[in-house]
Amino acid sequence: MTDRALTHPWRFAAPALAGAYAAAIALAPKPAVALALAAPLVALPLAYWAILKRDRWLTLFFAAALLLPPLPFGLGNSGPHPALVFVTLGLLAGLFNLDLWRAPDAPLNRAFGIFFLILLGSAAAAMLYSGAAVGLGSLMRVLLFGISLYVFFYAAYGPGSREPQHAFADTRVLYWMAVASALFACVDFYFQFPAPAGFGAQFIWLQSGIYRRAQGLFYEASTLGNFCAFFLAMIAAAWLAPRGQAPVSRRGLLLGGTVFAAALVLSYSRGSLLNALVSIAVLVYLNRSRIRLGRFFLALAGAALAAALAVRVLLPSFAGAYWMRVSTSVEYLFSETEGLLSGRVASWRLVLGFLAEHPWHALFGIGYKTLPYSEYLGRTVITDNMYLSLLAETGLVGLGAMLWLSLQILRSARRAAASPDPQRRFFGGWIFAFWVGQIVQMFTGDLLTYWRVLPLYFWVLAVAVRHEHPVS
Repeated sequence: MTDRALTHPWRFAAPALAGAYAAAIALAPKPAVALALAAPLVALPLAYWAILKRDRWLTLFFAAALLLPPLPFGLGNSGPHPALVFVTLGLLAGLFNLDLWRAPDAPLNRAFGIFFLILLGSAAAAMLYSGAAVGLGSLMRVLLFGISLYVFFYAAYGPGSREPQHAFADTRVLYWMAVASALFACVDFYFQFPAPAGFGAQFIWLQSGIYRRAQGLFYEASTLGNFCAFFLAMIAAAWLAPRGQAPVSRRGLLLGGTVFAAALVLSYSRGSLLNALVSIAVLVYLNRSRIRLGRFFLALAGAALAAALAVRVLLPSFAGAYWMRVSTSVEYLFSETEGLLSGRVASWRLVLGFLAEHPWHALFGIGYKTLPYSEYLGRTVITDNMYLSLLAETGLVGLGAMLWLSLQILRSARRAAASPDPQRRFFGGWIFAFWVGQIVQMFTGDLLTYWRVLPLYFWVLAVAVRHEHPVS
């Protein structure tokens, strides 16, 4: 050993530590312990790689949210989800690039901020009226909603807004991830695999047996249906766009449309079906002056027919039950409303009766997302109505803020849809049409709680509006 090496023994510290760590992994008594010790060797380089380029964490987050199930731990309704790890990376990416944030004082941004602050404040009401446990759950759900807001601002006005030319390429990757997720949902329904972690108890009774509604890797079937409606709106927007101005080829759109239509049917969600129909109708209206309706509806009918045939051949009893469900929903909408809405009307009466007896709660509410978990009203209540839930949980203040936010989303998206820029026009039309469908479907579901797919929706909104306020 040379004198130079002896005078600088710290040069051997890194190799010695690496060797000791490798030995600890090799000598671990159990495979689980070895995996736990080896995890940082994978996690740290992955974290560095994701933060190094500003959009990588978003791709990883969307991949995890769409393609991975929750972890099988008893936390929350379905267990913690791996996608939250990449949210942490996203926060670090934003922190390390603070100089790139430029959020203008625009009405849409103010609407997002005010609505989030109202939700955050309502968590205090949840603790006051329903106790610490329910209040903490309310706060966690507000923070989960906050992920979507962070994705929007990061992609629109933060570090993620610096590479707009990649939006179509990113959308293509997301599209095929979504197709894979929807395809798994179809296969899962057919074979009825064991549910990943927790799941919503939503079943269909057929002559051949009792089936869990298609939910794929999500917690409940309605999330899957809403997610499929979103991508069916994207397919319609891409098909109506001039050739070469869409992220996916026509063949890819037909293939994906068949998968999403089948998954939407198997989710058994009528609200999501209505969402998809409204979104497509809005897109047809926006493009009415330059489209060939015959060709468009032929492609639409082809994808729907392919999905219907697949369901009919593989699940004939389900096909009959689904058609009966849809047809009776139309026929008896006004005469048998209570039965058609699966008991929702009784829950709505209970909530409205409570607010009539306690009108002061109609101003500020009893705390965000407390109705399904608190017995403050005498029992837990699932309203399946976003507007009524917000009225009871955040009061007129929160409901008004959400309506204002939806109005600003539509205004911003409509301006983008009228832009001469093909990319901005595509994303603006897509999110405008879909959000109209969302406004309709919110009467039958708490859509703002779908935290695994809502960030994807707001990312599309961010891509549409970030050209309106360029980041200098």
